[in-house]
Amino acid sequence: MKMPVIKRLVETQTLENLVAAEEALLEEQPLPFEVEGEDEGEQLTHIFAAIFIHNHMREHGSQFKDALREYTKKVRVSIS
Repeated sequence: MKMPVIKRLVETQTLENLVAAEEALLEEQPLPFEVEGEDEGEQLTHIFAAIFIHNHMREHGSQFKDALREYTKKVRVSIS
């Protein structure tokens, strides 16, 4: 998971575009835009993170850094 990639996705893609990219990856279709990542798993991680952050910012009126912090908290909890 690379934070600069996630930030770039949040800044350059709409929520709708990110959901479309998620669906494309899950259906083994070409991505509608470039997503950096070593493999499809890392690309999917970046897309999931960007979707979470977009939703959190919209629902809570938060800034990117606060939404990113919430996402990383969830990741830490899930792996511990």
